[in-house]
Amino acid sequence: MVDQASKPMRQRLPVTETVNAFVAFLFAASAPVAIILGAGVKGGLSETDLASWIFAAFALNGALSIGMSVAFRQPLAFFWTIPGTVLVGSALQSLSFAEVIGAYLLTALLLLVLGLTGWVRAAMDRLPMPIIMGMVAGVFVQFGLDWIRAFGTDLALVAAMTATFFVLTAMPRVQRFVPPMIAVLVVGLGVLFLQGSESATGFGGGPVFAAPKFYVPQFSVSAALELVVPLAITVIAAQNAQGIAILRSAGYAPPVSAITTACGGASLVTAFLGSVSTCLTGPSNAILVSGGPNNRHWIAAVILGGLAIVFGIFAPLFTSLLLATPTAFLSTLAGLALLRTLQAAFQISFGPSFPLGALVAFLVTLAGLPIANIGAPFWGLVFGVLTSLVLERESFLKR
Repeated sequence: MVDQASKPMRQRLPVTETVNAFVAFLFAASAPVAIILGAGVKGGLSETDLASWIFAAFALNGALSIGMSVAFRQPLAFFWTIPGTVLVGSALQSLSFAEVIGAYLLTALLLLVLGLTGWVRAAMDRLPMPIIMGMVAGVFVQFGLDWIRAFGTDLALVAAMTATFFVLTAMPRVQRFVPPMIAVLVVGLGVLFLQGSESATGFGGGPVFAAPKFYVPQFSVSAALELVVPLAITVIAAQNAQGIAILRSAGYAPPVSAITTACGGASLVTAFLGSVSTCLTGPSNAILVSGGPNNRHWIAAVILGGLAIVFGIFAPLFTSLLLATPTAFLSTLAGLALLRTLQAAFQISFGPSFPLGALVAFLVTLAGLPIANIGAPFWGLVFGVLTSLVLERESFLKR
């Protein structure tokens, strides 16, 4: 007989939500941080510039994630536009950082207008879901491939984590007490300990606390033409579209206009501290909804927001530790956590309606080639919709 007093207690403890939040945090604080560092170094930014950027990207967006998730009782995790970061790295070759900050502010104002007017919501409602999910599949399949490739990097670690995931996934009764991703995380850390991994001692004794800087913007026509519209597109069509599609496929009705408005408002603040535009994250939200009951996913987003704030405050310390963590460990965590989401994306994409448009969206996104400094996910949507308009007009008529 089950102890009725202990059952509600187990239900109240956010064990699964905490693990999902931690895995999502590891994803956000590893490769994406490396992209910031790479773009900043390419653009000639100093260590203090990069530290301020990372502080704003995590601490302020973490606070936004908490506020939005509590307000809407949905997992609404916000970070920064990754393709926008790559775009900024190239722009810094010809623009000063002050000019880039000015472009950030203009982009934020544009996002505010698009969100407050409801134009973004109208556009998202008209985009066919199979084509959007084809684009999402094109983005997320890379994480699945990185997991498979990790077998060649550290067979023992990846095999142990993968076996744990599949064994527990095949045992539904055990999952109620030991969620698969919890076990995967524990097993992975155990293998790293047995291997004598140096990730726990990767900190080199540099600064511990972040020291954010306030930047005075400089507005220029060249920076506005080069960055404002492309940055807004990466936020809305490349990043927010992923997160919104993932939440819809998980049974949520994300507030599209409020999300866009929040991205614009947050970007107004983060810009003054040197961070690229805020966006609704796709992969992190996918991890948050990958396990546990739907009515508790927002708790995972709140925990993720708290972890992001702590990371932002201790950005120099945590960045050093995370960059010392084996890539195979992080790739396996992300790949396994996103496996169900990738499966759902394929199922929705290649159903009876818009299959060819979804396939084109998938292939264009997977190819990863930017056009006119705009990332492949946006062009995946564009070419997917054009394909369906030409070859699948009957699917539009059936909507």
